[in-house]
Amino acid sequence: MNDLIAGFARHRPPHASMDDSADTDPGDPLAQVLAQTRRSGLGLEALVHLLQAACEQLPTGVFVKDAQGRYLFVNAAAAAVLGHSVHDVVGHTDAELLDAEAAAVLKEGDEAARAQRLPLQREEKLTSRALVCTRMAVPLEGHGVGLAGLWLDFSELRRTQDKLRHALHLLEQQQRQNEDLRQELRDQGVRDPLTGVYNQRHFDEQLRREVDLSAREHREFALVAIQVDDLEDLVARHGRQAADRCLQSLGQLLRGNTRAMDAPCRIGVDRFAVLLSGVGLATAHARMEGVRRQCEAQIVMHDGQDLRFTVSMGVASFPHTSDDLPGLLRLAEQALSEARRRGGNGVVLASIPFRPRPSATAPAI
Repeated sequence: MNDLIAGFARHRPPHASMDDSADTDPGDPLAQVLAQTRRSGLGLEALVHLLQAACEQLPTGVFVKDAQGRYLFVNAAAAAVLGHSVHDVVGHTDAELLDAEAAAVLKEGDEAARAQRLPLQREEKLTSRALVCTRMAVPLEGHGVGLAGLWLDFSELRRTQDKLRHALHLLEQQQRQNEDLRQELRDQGVRDPLTGVYNQRHFDEQLRREVDLSAREHREFALVAIQVDDLEDLVARHGRQAADRCLQSLGQLLRGNTRAMDAPCRIGVDRFAVLLSGVGLATAHARMEGVRRQCEAQIVMHDGQDLRFTVSMGVASFPHTSDDLPGLLRLAEQALSEARRRGGNGVVLASIPFRPRPSATAPAI
């Protein structure tokens, strides 16, 4: 440390004075400190001891190296970075104190700082520490170009940041789980617990809303009545749980083949209904025929057994088959009954009633 300050002092311009602050270069902080030291009567050696004592108490690592890379000064924080005591560090090089990889990291930084002769800041990984090192090349009289530097240890900060990120991640997970739970609680009021489709109450509300909306906007929608074929026989042969597995499978198929604006619902033990918003009779028939085929091909596993089931469907549309809610329900039921009369496992369309146009009134003669 003495060599460092003395080297700076000896390399001041000839016109500079340490006794007169007016002649001190305002851009040279060290020169100002030395001038104030002289005016106060404090000797250079005493100043060095004060600075050294202050540096040794800093949590920031402070070090000075000579031109050969030997440490001339380190404070306790810098010695801790190197993993040695202050006494063991002074007079030694990085290659003597550290493994080859760590010494190479520091050597690279030292050479870069000496090359540009300006303060150089860079991040370095050293002995499991995340460091930001600031180095500055300094001329030492008779000793070539040395280095002065600071090590800021961000390891604890990084660990704290990692813990914070982890805590935030856990919090986000908890928030998502809470939202899923809230959605599940909301769904419990409108969904059938076994099949996951909507329940009867929600179906009635959606159907009334769709009738009002379609009547106002002059658009169509379809209503599909569905019944599982021979569910009682399935229960008799394989048990209630087996039948429930088939109902669950049907619920999954209905949810997977409908859109967010549609409403697949369970309205009885073996009865379901689907409201297809904005869909005409032909499109509804094509979609439900696809679901029927999936049901027929579906294999449901239960207690090592392969179970199969089929469904019958009746399709009516608003306003083509009926332009009022009671008539729409009645025609969908009639179409379903016809599908079951034909042996089940089929889709039947409700008939479109013939509505003759009113005849024009003959002009009076």
